[in-house]
Amino acid sequence: MESISDGVFTVDLSWRITYFNHAAEQITGVKREEALGKNCADVFRSSKCIDKCPLRQTLSGSQPRVSEICYIITANGEQIPISISTAVIRDEQGGVIGGAETFRDLSEIQALRAKLEEGHQLGNINSRSPLLHKIFASLPAIANSSSTVLLLGETGTGKELLARTIHSLSPRAKKPFLAVNCAAIPDTLLESELFGYKAGAFTGAKKDKKGRFTLANGGTLFLDEIGDISSALQVRLLRILQEKEFEPLGATKTEKVDIRIITATNKDLDKEVNEGRFREDLFYRINVVRIELPPLRKRKEDIPLLTAHFISHFNALQGKKIEGVTNDVLGLLMAYDWRGNIRELENIIERAFLLCEGGYIGPEHIPREIYGDKMEGTINVPHLIGSGAVRSLRERTEATFITEALKRNAGNCTATARELGVHKTTLFRKIKRLGIKRK
Repeated sequence: MESISDGVFTVDLSWRITYFNHAAEQITGVKREEALGKNCADVFRSSKCIDKCPLRQTLSGSQPRVSEICYIITANGEQIPISISTAVIRDEQGGVIGGAETFRDLSEIQALRAKLEEGHQLGNINSRSPLLHKIFASLPAIANSSSTVLLLGETGTGKELLARTIHSLSPRAKKPFLAVNCAAIPDTLLESELFGYKAGAFTGAKKDKKGRFTLANGGTLFLDEIGDISSALQVRLLRILQEKEFEPLGATKTEKVDIRIITATNKDLDKEVNEGRFREDLFYRINVVRIELPPLRKRKEDIPLLTAHFISHFNALQGKKIEGVTNDVLGLLMAYDWRGNIRELENIIERAFLLCEGGYIGPEHIPREIYGDKMEGTINVPHLIGSGAVRSLRERTEATFITEALKRNAGNCTATARELGVHKTTLFRKIKRLGIKRK
């Protein structure tokens, strides 16, 4: 007991510590002589001591606990993560005389996990997709410039989040970031919303109103769905991009602004220009730096990451303790086409929260359209848990996932294994088991 690296202590039926090994001293910072004879809750200050003590649950007749995660407060006031395992101590006649608890310091593991995750995150965007990592590599340089940025991508791919990330990485980070959805505001109101107006400019304009260009001065203005604005407004927008000045409605003086503009659209602007619906000169002005966000169906490796993020978000928002999704649900999410992209996934998880009271989100908590034709003929969705149908679906999804990764890496298994985060031998085993043909 004195030579192992795990902390070990034992208690009697009065919860007094009867044994405290050397590793327990090292992890908690409490000397053995100070711990012996004291109530374990006074020494082992855990986040579960009050109402969810694993050792108390074990002694009350429950099964021994294994590798439960929690936090303790050391003698120095430091909070550290640990894993706990418990067991009952019996005498020669089999009677319960106390309990034993072993605990392991997870600080280094947590630090390593954080280090590994650093490569997957930039600002508020978290991704394991090589497609997004290429964008990550260029974002710091883009953020440090003052050039106009055009974000292209389908609805729900996270264009506004990317715009906020660019702003947060830029020298303008402490200045305002304002977002305007050009498609959500009628064209007659959008002009006054952007440029502001002076009192008396039109009926009902009783006092001056500052527009978004003025309010965002020094910062960043994000114009979403810019492909939907009218030709007249395109002319006015062109001038502010060229001259960095504009006139509010009803004004006689020109106002200058120091502003960075980021635009976004889900439309094909090249096509819009060719068909005369979008001004060519404005297109060249906003198309200085062009970033195309891939749809979720082309970066499905992010689905587990996004799912975990939304579960954590809704747990905090709704005060629930949902643990995650079952493997069956994850297989279905990976197989789905996600035409609504990240926004659709968020809506699916939010809906599941309404139906799931706790534990794990199962197939019965997600909408039927996620199953598509793959589950045609099933009587009851909950019966699919652990079924061959779902298992087969998961294997097909995994095979597709690996095949796409192999294509991206030109059939190079070493590069593919590195991208997927698995050992090369594991990849070879999966290729063989799933019957994947390599070119």
